Amino acid sequence: MAKGLNALSHPARVKILKHLSGYHACCCKDVVRHLHLAQSTVSQHLKVLVEAGLVHVRPERQSSRYEVDTEALAALSEDLARLTETCIDAAKSRKFRHEAETHEQ
Repeated sequence: MAKGLNALSHPARVKILKHLSGYHACCCKDVVRHLHLAQSTVSQHLKVLVEAGLVHVRPERQSSRYEVDTEALAALSEDLARLTETCIDAAKSRKFRHEAETHEQ
């Protein structure tokens, strides 16, 4: 989960992921054209997304095609939801216990 969240911690990578989501697959230059970033910058961000497992890359002739791994993205979302629920439930429970202890005194 940490690797996926780290990959999404940069606004450019979020924009790239959103852009890729609208297509079956894109090459790097399509993303460069859309986001108006340098090719080297987009390549580096795509590399982070691929290494985090959120994007697949496949060679095609003289370029590479990138597409969102929807299953990995859904799993990350589920993991984050479980973490959030666990933390919120624990905080509510702690608050309830604290209030109960305060009333007993």
